[in-house]
Amino acid sequence: MTHSATSPDIAAVKAYLLDLQDRICTMLEAEDGAAAFHTDNWSREEGGGGRSRILEGGAVIEKAGVLFSHVNVSRMPASATAHRPDLAGCKAQALGVSLVIHPRNPYVPTSHANVRLFIAEKEGQAPIWWFGGGFDLTPYYGFDEDCQHWHGVARDLCAPFGENVYPEFKKWCDDYFFIKHRNEPRGIGGLFYDDINVWGAEKCFAFMRAVGDGYINAYQPIVARRKATPFGERERDFQLYRRGRYVEFNLVYDRGTLFGLQSGGRTESILASLPNLVSWRYDWQPEPGTPEAVLYDDYLRARDWA
Repeated sequence: MTHSATSPDIAAVKAYLLDLQDRICTMLEAEDGAAAFHTDNWSREEGGGGRSRILEGGAVIEKAGVLFSHVNVSRMPASATAHRPDLAGCKAQALGVSLVIHPRNPYVPTSHANVRLFIAEKEGQAPIWWFGGGFDLTPYYGFDEDCQHWHGVARDLCAPFGENVYPEFKKWCDDYFFIKHRNEPRGIGGLFYDDINVWGAEKCFAFMRAVGDGYINAYQPIVARRKATPFGERERDFQLYRRGRYVEFNLVYDRGTLFGLQSGGRTESILASLPNLVSWRYDWQPEPGTPEAVLYDDYLRARDWA
């Protein structure tokens, strides 16, 4: 992490993020065809606020949360500066869009994306800032063409920023979205990056835009392709069971969720990522050779999809 005299243009980043939130919601409403997002504007006493947009009970989407926040911290808490002493005594702000989509049809994968900017300032010092984010896909029934498309978009959006960016950020995603107590990945991955500022403010912001726009290009065709696939009680039961893994990861490992809850964040927004319906079973294993077993055998492992 380096200090940089040239800070990102916060107004430009905020304008992009609000527009990205609108475009993602418009895309999802068009694919659903029956439901609309509810908008919840909120503020916090410490400074800042956000715009949470939630869709529930749609024809295609069971629950979607597309959340924008821009919060201010007058002084970084000790819990955040223990491993970053250079942030001690700093005021800070963080802004970003995060989202989770839980479709109704088990053949449509769950998806998650996040793009964010953090900037800390102290009198007499250059600002400390970084970008982070990424997107990942969690299918219940795997399709090679969906996985190849998802990772193809990720690879192509990374290409202008360097030949090593996609392999590095794909591995970062595979490593991060891993459920250690289950010894399995959450899904098929995608991109994940944090603390990025080595390219300078303009190029880092350009990468944020590439990732945000890339999420729409990666997910919309998969939803359109799978949303009319017939399914029955068996597929639905498996989907609800696998959603349990999603909940476990978010509550045990997800840094954003943990930071939000530990720092007194807005609980409704933090937990908007959780599905409305989910199930757990004791020591359940799929029958060998079934489509459910194929997910474990062929898709829940790190692979070079692109």
